[in-house]
Amino acid sequence: MYFTKAFGLLAAFSALASAAPTSINSTNTDTNTTTTTATTHGTANTGGNGGNVNIHNNMQDAIYYTESWRTNPNGGGISIKMAMKPEQVDVLQYEYTLQGDTIFWDLSIIDMGTSSQFTKVGFAVTSNDSGCPSATCAPGDTACADAYLVWNDDHAIDGCPAGTQMTLNVGPSS
Repeated sequence: MYFTKAFGLLAAFSALASAAPTSINSTNTDTNTTTTTATTHGTANTGGNGGNVNIHNNMQDAIYYTESWRTNPNGGGISIKMAMKPEQVDVLQYEYTLQGDTIFWDLSIIDMGTSSQFTKVGFAVTSNDSGCPSATCAPGDTACADAYLVWNDDHAIDGCPAGTQMTLNVGPSS
């Protein structure tokens, strides 16, 4: 799953009171515009089915991100890319494909360096559905078994009902 469109619908960053970012930057690559907002929490809906993903930033640093929030004409999925720098290096990716009543998702650390801040603080995906798989990459885990490590590493894909509400916590959750 590889996608590069600007991430405009998911401004879903929430932070610990002491670690709240002062702004969230969203870059639209279609129009070369950058939007800065003071919003620190939000929800993006994956469609009319009620499912969504929330991303909680529990670090003191801002996270920059890009996304194409739609179904690709070629049948591929969507990738939410998060980086600590606007140059989009060392990205952590939350990838998903909505197919019928199922949301297939994974985490990818293929384009993330072993010294990345994401690796240092750890990250995890949980949901509101106890039957839906979760994923946890503990702080310092450079070879996380719950994430893609190479492009053809298909063991990390999980599927859940399309109405599932997912949460990606970056850094220690409260």
